[in-house]
Amino acid sequence: MAAEIEVMAPAEIEKRSFEIITEELEQRGMRLSGPEALVIKRCIHTSADFDYAGNLAFSENAVEKALAALRGGASIVTDTQMGRSGINKRVLSKFGGQVHCFMSDGDVAEAAVKNGTTRAAASMDKACMLKERLIFAVGNAPTALVRLYELIQAERLKPELVIGVPVGFVNVVQSKGLILSLPDTPYIVARGRKGGSNIAACICNALLYML
Repeated sequence: MAAEIEVMAPAEIEKRSFEIITEELEQRGMRLSGPEALVIKRCIHTSADFDYAGNLAFSENAVEKALAALRGGASIVTDTQMGRSGINKRVLSKFGGQVHCFMSDGDVAEAAVKNGTTRAAASMDKACMLKERLIFAVGNAPTALVRLYELIQAERLKPELVIGVPVGFVNVVQSKGLILSLPDTPYIVARGRKGGSNIAACICNALLYML
């Protein structure tokens, strides 16, 4: 006999989903609190993967610093159009920010060929030209994180936050390790191989919904 489907409004579905997430976390002995908990739970809600309760790393006061930056009009730079499309631009625009993704730009493609790099790395170079407070949300390309690390070390960029959650097998763990090693850059990093553009976007949205 098929299970009975409960008819619920969209808002009720989300509310119940978060209740289930909280219940299951408590069953695993995890009682999360504070603003970091809201980010973790939204990642679990997006992926149905409870590993995010253990693999998300936050620098000290990263969420509070990011919220202050967003309230002050910070914009977000992503490494994929998918990540850009998933971020709630309506909420971000209320505070004066916007979402940038340069991956499809012709000058970025030309720079990547000229310099023998990836478009993702070249797009980070283009972000250096923005005269805005910036949050970086990297969900796909380890080379974007590596280039960010280099630009930060060279003092050409001072991000308000780096969300480092690329997914995959080649240089993913290593690139995340570079961001974790930065002493003065706020970060939220998914340690290990897991992540993705959807996770990068959902972390941005978790922050925006706290506003």
